[in-house]
Amino acid sequence: MSNELKTPYEQGNKNQTTTWAECIAWYEALARRYPGVLHFDVVGTSDCGLPIHAGVVSSDGVFERQRIKDEGRPVFFNNNGIHPGEPEGVDACMALVRDFCTDPARLAALGKTVFLFVPLYNVDGSINRADTSRVNQDGPEQFGFRGNSRHLDLNRDFVKCDSLTAQVFNKLFTAWDPDVMVDTHTSNGADYPYTMTLIHTQTDKLGGALGQFLQGTMLPHMFAEMARRGWPTCPYVNPVKDSPDHGIAEFLETPRFSTGFAALHHTIGFMPETHMLKPFADRYDAMRALVETALDFTVAQAATIQALRRAARDEGKTRREWPVHWSMDTNKPSTFPFRGYAATYTPSTIGNYTRLSYDRNAPWERDIAYFNSFPADIVVATPRAYVLPQAWREVAERLQWNGVAMTRIEADRVEQVRCYRIVSVDSRANAYEGHMFHDDVQLEAFSGAVTLRAGDWIIELDQDMARYAIETLEPQGHDSFFRWGFFNSVLEKKEAYSDYVFEDHAAELLRDEPALKAKFEAWKAANPALLSDQCAVLDFIFANCARYVEPEWRRYPVLSVM
Repeated sequence: MSNELKTPYEQGNKNQTTTWAECIAWYEALARRYPGVLHFDVVGTSDCGLPIHAGVVSSDGVFERQRIKDEGRPVFFNNNGIHPGEPEGVDACMALVRDFCTDPARLAALGKTVFLFVPLYNVDGSINRADTSRVNQDGPEQFGFRGNSRHLDLNRDFVKCDSLTAQVFNKLFTAWDPDVMVDTHTSNGADYPYTMTLIHTQTDKLGGALGQFLQGTMLPHMFAEMARRGWPTCPYVNPVKDSPDHGIAEFLETPRFSTGFAALHHTIGFMPETHMLKPFADRYDAMRALVETALDFTVAQAATIQALRRAARDEGKTRREWPVHWSMDTNKPSTFPFRGYAATYTPSTIGNYTRLSYDRNAPWERDIAYFNSFPADIVVATPRAYVLPQAWREVAERLQWNGVAMTRIEADRVEQVRCYRIVSVDSRANAYEGHMFHDDVQLEAFSGAVTLRAGDWIIELDQDMARYAIETLEPQGHDSFFRWGFFNSVLEKKEAYSDYVFEDHAAELLRDEPALKAKFEAWKAANPALLSDQCAVLDFIFANCARYVEPEWRRYPVLSVM
């Protein structure tokens, strides 16, 4: 192989990863040399103003997205470098694309499948290069940083889209609609012999025949093939206690993560996590094997995968109920044959506590508990449509970026709808990825007549993107727009009172409103200590009286037409 066709990784000492500038220049040169195999171009701009690139490999020189879509060709998507400190996927993808260009047999094996890739997604983080930010990791010599230029973790940004980068991703993903996605990572956690561990779209959450296919056919094949290639693989090691000895839990990848986001599009997603304590060269080889394994399976089973995705979308158009939240069933673990190291506990030399370590001289192999059942615990009755008031334009934008079909109301009209009252919200005390995330949301549903305004959005659910709309617009969805704070202003009451004026008026309200008086008596019985707090007493009366009600206060703005 000529030196100019070798990747920066291959030209180095196998403990170095490419820089962003080297990576992009290398792909551009490769695309010029092999224009019939590789199309490589800018697809957007990152938050720090640098271009984001994507490439397409096609065995017959067809790169036009609309033609590929019209012909129903399978699309396999490889995303790399979302965390630039976890870069082996970046380097492995370069070599794989080069081999498509130079090896006719490897290219022909793609058949009609298109290989779509983002070479280095978190451009901002990749140029923030050092060797200090990955405290537990063995190599490479230098690498990028996890956060982007807004200090955001982009693998928490797929729904809220605070970054320009995530907005680019949403549009790219929707436009290409990949059948299978592999988003490459490196893990951080327990010690064990495996170089490769695997997060996949949680099968209960993916649901239906597509989830069953992933669970019963695709995953067993991938684990067997990785072992055959010399890289035994286990599920992502997420211990239920402090070490894998006690069992591991499958990762419930909600839509903030790439694999959970992919599920909103009925795409099978994988997040391979190589082990941070293994040499970089081993992680590179294992990652390439994993991507090729997933790709080869996709090529072979493309017709089945596409049919199952189509069936899932069609079934979603007529569902009478939709799950929007899932929880682990702790009573029904399966088992997984796991290879581990003995966990030992010894006194710390720097503090008064016991520390965990692993003894690599004491390996073990046995079945461990594997908690991989996640039944739905919140299910909603499917509306015929949602109404999104036009004022909430940031939400409308995100729906549109993801291909959700929306139409405008042409004239004001009054309609009977289902509404939600926000009963309570339990939010995080500290910022989480730039938001005060709402961990727990309690609702009260009621029906009422509401005026819909000309220009408001109607979102019919007889459409392919019903799942995306439902999981983001139902407030109790794992990563709904409400949980991320897009509707926080409705949690604030806008009017107030002066206590010396309202005190006398409060007594009149209790006399004139029997329902308020009943509520107040119940509140007094439940909160006797608060009766000495004037603000607490008057706040309750002011918030619950009919005379000064603010209809928009704590009413979730998105309405459901049943």
